[in-house]
Amino acid sequence: MNTEETNVDLKDAADETKDAEPKEAAEDPAQVSADADATEADVSEADLDQEEQEKLPMTGGGDRAEDAVSAGGEAAAAAAAAAAAAAAENGSVKLKMPEEAEAEEVKFTGLNKEELLRVAGTPGWVRTRWALLVVFWLGWLGMLGGAVLIILQAPRCRDLPDTAWWNGGPLYQIGNIQAFTDAGDLKGVEQKMGSLSQLKVRGLLLGPIHVAPPDEAMSLRFEEISSEFGNLEQFRRLVQAAHKKGISVVLDLTPNYRGSSGPWFSNISVTNVAERLKSALVFWMNEGVDGVQLAGVERVASVVPSLWLDIRAIVQNGTEERPDKRVLIGVTERSAAEEVSALLSSSGVDLLVSRVLRPSNTDARELAQSVQLLYSSHSQTRLAWSLGGRAEGHLASLVGPALVRLQTLLLLTLPGAPVVNYGDEIGLMDQDTKFPRMLWDSNEELNGTLQEERAERLSCRRFFRVLSELRGKERSLLYGDFLLLFNSSSSLAFQRVWDQSERYIAAFNWAPEEAVLPLSTSLPLRASVVLSTNASAMPADSSVDLTELRLGPGQAALLRFPYTG
Repeated sequence: MNTEETNVDLKDAADETKDAEPKEAAEDPAQVSADADATEADVSEADLDQEEQEKLPMTGGGDRAEDAVSAGGEAAAAAAAAAAAAAAENGSVKLKMPEEAEAEEVKFTGLNKEELLRVAGTPGWVRTRWALLVVFWLGWLGMLGGAVLIILQAPRCRDLPDTAWWNGGPLYQIGNIQAFTDAGDLKGVEQKMGSLSQLKVRGLLLGPIHVAPPDEAMSLRFEEISSEFGNLEQFRRLVQAAHKKGISVVLDLTPNYRGSSGPWFSNISVTNVAERLKSALVFWMNEGVDGVQLAGVERVASVVPSLWLDIRAIVQNGTEERPDKRVLIGVTERSAAEEVSALLSSSGVDLLVSRVLRPSNTDARELAQSVQLLYSSHSQTRLAWSLGGRAEGHLASLVGPALVRLQTLLLLTLPGAPVVNYGDEIGLMDQDTKFPRMLWDSNEELNGTLQEERAERLSCRRFFRVLSELRGKERSLLYGDFLLLFNSSSSLAFQRVWDQSERYIAAFNWAPEEAVLPLSTSLPLRASVVLSTNASAMPADSSVDLTELRLGPGQAALLRFPYTG
């Protein structure tokens, strides 16, 4: 049906309506005008309602959507009726069907909870879900199997060896309290604990500090601190300060340290001295010391063996209050490696400080043989290396200032516990006494010569600190195997190796001329320099040729290369 036909039908219907109406109503023009105005108002309100409904957001639930659709449908019907009435006046009308309005208003908002549950229960969805679960578990099992295969094929790591705290870094010996600080007492040592911590010192060998009139066995008072060194309360604060810095304290209780007779006086007095020493050990263990150092252990162990066993038990056996291991250090003047090895076994001490390294001996072959003999006979947790001390003096005076760094590198790279004398880290010279005053940095202005001396001390101290830090954290240097690579009468090179850690090579040349060290062909072709005694000739991080390693006169270097499998 076209528009003209619609208009004709509506016009005929209007004529029939007029014929059926009473003549009184048709003849009332005011009523007709009012009806027309009302019809136009209804049409306008319906249009407005429809526009407002179209602007409503479809964000509500299913009930709100149905209400919106219902309201939209009623509005559309009202609008259509009003439009038809208005069109009747004009003879034409255009209708908007309710279905079209609903189609324009309704928008898809997703599935509600009930619809999702119905979909999830369908056979197709169940099959899909099980397929996804199977794929997930197969992938997870595949990754797990791959990880297990990698672990099984990877080289096994060696278990860490049994270690002792005294192998973690240098043992720093202060044989004379008065010479170490300006204060000259135990409080002064406590105030320097920060400086010792910077050097990565692991243990402090202190004293002797007890009352010991020279060569008077009956006047010994092991449990009393000599007044010139301080008092017991100062000692307690020193121990607390050291422990806070991770530094253990070992007390030297050598009986006749001021006299010339000994060790431990004569055969008649040694029994009495050993008995009194036993009670003193209990006293100092209760004060928190981490070990004891004694000189002349070979004679005491042979003369009074039962008392010596008691002394060992008091120091070495832990208690419920102190389950951690304490160290018993012996000191001997022996220098032959065979004798030192035998005494280390017979005495039962944890560490034995000897003169095996004898700085006066420049024969590198003999030195290498001594190190190998001790290393092959004992665990490195029982090896101690020293290049000076109370009786010998300071390192710089023994080997000369030019070789201080070389000897320090040797001492801190051998397997075992390095024992250093106070001041060796700055190249302190003995001059007219074996207990020279320690030199500390100050802010005072110095002339040219003194400035150069201070700069040299600071450079030497930095060298020691860097080396000491490496010694305490690198596994190959801490407890790695010792492998001799090369030695001649004046040159030496050895390797420190631990499992899959980086490898280190320590190389030395004591000769006054350049030395060429042909190292093992099993090594890589090149290695990097970690530390050198001559930084200008062999700077850090530079690369060197291992097939033909060249060292200048009196030069030493620490080299490193990675583990390659």
